Amino acid sequence: MKKPSPPVAKMTTVRSILAVTAIKRWHLCQMDVTNAFLHGDVEEEVYMKLPQGYRGEGELILYANKSSSMAYFPPQTVCKLHKSLYGLKQAPRQWFSKLSSSLLSFGLHLSKVDYSLFTKNTTTGYIVVLVYVDDMLITGDNLQLINQIKDHLQKWFQTKDLGDLRYFLGLEITRSKQGIYISQRKYVMDLFKDTGMLTSKPVYLPMDLNTCQRYW
Repeated sequence: MKKPSPPVAKMTTVRSILAVTAIKRWHLCQMDVTNAFLHGDVEEEVYMKLPQGYRGEGELILYANKSSSMAYFPPQTVCKLHKSLYGLKQAPRQWFSKLSSSLLSFGLHLSKVDYSLFTKNTTTGYIVVLVYVDDMLITGDNLQLINQIKDHLQKWFQTKDLGDLRYFLGLEITRSKQGIYISQRKYVMDLFKDTGMLTSKPVYLPMDLNTCQRYW
């Protein structure tokens, strides 16, 4: 039976968390894991060809190339993977499994509604962790508890503390005393840049509202 792909954060969940955070004035921050897929453990036997220029340690079986004085590994030489690599089909699944284990070991509980959502409710505070691949949104009412989960994740992975949440899933997050303001200006500008329309000017074309409907 094929295992399901790892879940990703739903936009409905993101908006709901931001709404609760704004109302309750919770702390809101973000973390990122460096080279996330390399942390996954490979359960199956996976072999790969040796990358060009690789030199291993220990006793090696080499043969001389007639056209060069350099030594090379035989064409049939492969290496067995103990850790996941980018490009493997199971890499995203193995990474999420490793991340879930680290969060569950801290006492967080996986939501049954959104499998990318982890929560923990204690007498000292409430904490929420939302995962999107290697990007994590962390919020809660206890800053000390948030710092503890950051320290816990740093023991498992190489992480980056990005501070207050600024940008997540194409949403720009701006916080003030009035609440949280959400926009997608950067996302739209990136689309214009990628499509070569950054310097384009708007043009107004008057058209009958029913024109398009006639051709569908």
